[in-house]
Amino acid sequence: MSETVRRIEALLFAAAEPLSAADLAGRLPDGADVASALMVLKDDYAGRGVNLVCVADRWRFQTAEDLSFLMTQAREETRRLSKAAQETLAIIAYHQPVTRADIEAVRGVQVSRGTIDVLLELGLIRFRGRRRSPGRPVTLGTTDAFLEHYGLASLADLPGAAEMKSLGLLSLDIPAGFSVPNPLGGLSGDEDALEPGDTPDFHQDFIGEG
Repeated sequence: MSETVRRIEALLFAAAEPLSAADLAGRLPDGADVASALMVLKDDYAGRGVNLVCVADRWRFQTAEDLSFLMTQAREETRRLSKAAQETLAIIAYHQPVTRADIEAVRGVQVSRGTIDVLLELGLIRFRGRRRSPGRPVTLGTTDAFLEHYGLASLADLPGAAEMKSLGLLSLDIPAGFSVPNPLGGLSGDEDALEPGDTPDFHQDFIGEG
């Protein structure tokens, strides 16, 4: 076990991106107990300046949460989300899969073309499929990059409204009618996966909805 722990530690330390248990197992001898070794490493690094965490079902080393303030001056955000983008992202995260009409029903205002474009360009959201309703509107959901950016292991770990504000997912002025549902609930699965060659375009698919 100690050798497996050492090898996993080395792989994660050198990795350019988080690795899944399957990724690790593929680089270790057959029969290696990856799950147990990860738990050993996680416990070993608990309380240190660097912790081993699982984000979007993948493992990585990251700065301890209580020391993140030390990195704020060194880290520069390439693009700061507007209030509209923060609110739209939060709605997509908690209500996915959603359509343009769903987002507008919660926010009470029209969705800007630029707002969705920014979230798509940053890789925080993606086109999921099409709703089984007239017009076949495209549906949106979050990505693994969204989970990694906010340090969430899965959508089940989405925080409540207060925590969302601290993460920057919501401004202090929460739009009227906004609520935080059960992250695992979402909408009913009345959508179809995108067909091969079906490449939604926000400016076309969303304009005709409703």
